[in-house]
Amino acid sequence: MISFKKSMLLAVGLAALAACGQSSPPAATSTTAADQAAIKAVSIAWKSAYNAGDAAAVAALYAEDAVLSAPGEPVVRGHASISDYFVKKVAEFSTTGLTVEDAPMGDVLASGDLAWQWQTYKITDKSGAVVDTGKLVTLLQRKNGKWLIAGDTWNSDGAPAAPAAPAAGVN
Repeated sequence: MISFKKSMLLAVGLAALAACGQSSPPAATSTTAADQAAIKAVSIAWKSAYNAGDAAAVAALYAEDAVLSAPGEPVVRGHASISDYFVKKVAEFSTTGLTVEDAPMGDVLASGDLAWQWQTYKITDKSGAVVDTGKLVTLLQRKNGKWLIAGDTWNSDGAPAAPAAPAAGVN
């Protein structure tokens, strides 16, 4: 009797696996030219607002539940916290006379209401000298017909700063 139950269980399990194997994967949604243009416009708007010192315009590009993962910083969650972050960072950036630009603008991949863009950036000083380069990944979500940043992270190509030397007399 026990072997009959095991045999039935095995048969049911194999039937379930076979049924799963026959289902077709979801169809991939291609990115339309309009979506690509709208998503690239978000990146352009971000750089324009950041370079103009407009923290409110930068923050407006983020979804209410967005997550920001900046290098050397704790994770920033939610629109209000992201807005506070950019008020501080945009002010610091503006006072130094630096500008950031895409170098080059990256490709966009989307499926349904989610998209991501990988690209590189460069930061230049007032004289036009490049002071930093790096890469970034931005996750976007279409909400109410508008593409908003849902996740954002970047990092510099430069070497991280060396750790501080221990104070004299500290072992």
